[in-house]
Amino acid sequence: MATASDWSRVRLHVVSGKGGTGKSTVAAALALGLASQGKNVLLCEVEGRQGIARMFDVDPLPYAETRIATGLTGEGQTPGNVYALHIDAEAALLEYLAMYYKLGRAGKALDRFGVVEFATTIAPGVRDVLLTGKVFEAVQRNSRNKGARHYDAVVLDAPPTGRITQFLNVSDQVAGLAKVGPIKHQADTMMTLFRSVRTAVHLVTLLEEMPVQETADGITELHRAGLPVGGVVVNLVRSRDLDPADLAAAGAGTLDRTAIAKDLDRVGIEATPQLVDGLVAEAAEHAERRALEDAQREVVQGLEVPSYELPRLPGGVDLGGLYQLAALLKEQRLA
Repeated sequence: MATASDWSRVRLHVVSGKGGTGKSTVAAALALGLASQGKNVLLCEVEGRQGIARMFDVDPLPYAETRIATGLTGEGQTPGNVYALHIDAEAALLEYLAMYYKLGRAGKALDRFGVVEFATTIAPGVRDVLLTGKVFEAVQRNSRNKGARHYDAVVLDAPPTGRITQFLNVSDQVAGLAKVGPIKHQADTMMTLFRSVRTAVHLVTLLEEMPVQETADGITELHRAGLPVGGVVVNLVRSRDLDPADLAAAGAGTLDRTAIAKDLDRVGIEATPQLVDGLVAEAAEHAERRALEDAQREVVQGLEVPSYELPRLPGGVDLGGLYQLAALLKEQRLA
């Protein structure tokens, strides 16, 4: 793995990744890890799947900041809290209309007539401005915002890698829709945050060719758009069940079948030729997978960004597993 960087100046952690890499799990673990440093953290999702609620085993989230967890307790340290927000574009537009145009009841009337859904459907750029705008507002808050909770960090479970640059590059998205006015101004203001050292876009991958290639392409696109690349989190890493010598023998097909049979007999399992052959074949497949993973790990290390690794948990990811992953991210200094 590449050496860790100092993320202490980052207020907005954007987590993206190819579908199936576990980006939502990594975002949740990162939020818990940051809360373990005594920080109050807001974990946001924008894809409408209620993934946060399922991971933390809580009721479906409303369009309101809801406390869902406490960080890991450390010696002599008071943990922070994790709050969650399910950002809905339609609700965000109503809030936007109320905030900037003083349309309270009138805005709700527009919603009843379907105007809100129409506006966010025909203009995807506006939809992204609304989604990211709510995240921007949470990051920008300070002690002068009376009645609003102040967060030390915001973690965004963002769209997949293939769309992340377009999603964050809101200024370009609205350029064809609004040359002037409050939407254009808000988009330009948000870009000052998204392109600053207070933001980091972390990409999640697996040690497989397609996710790694998509990660590499994502990094190139982010750099091209002037957006700050954070770290690469390699997720679901398999455990090292064989030592290097046995792994090499498994790959070469030279494992000692007699020794395997004796080990089976020692634990009370009948060492039939078929069983031994099956174990040898499985070991060869494992060695082949490990060789492919090691090759992809070298590609990740060549991306010239900090990288981190999280293991594949045998029992899957429940709340306890999230805390385990959070501790590992904290240990590796991403959180």
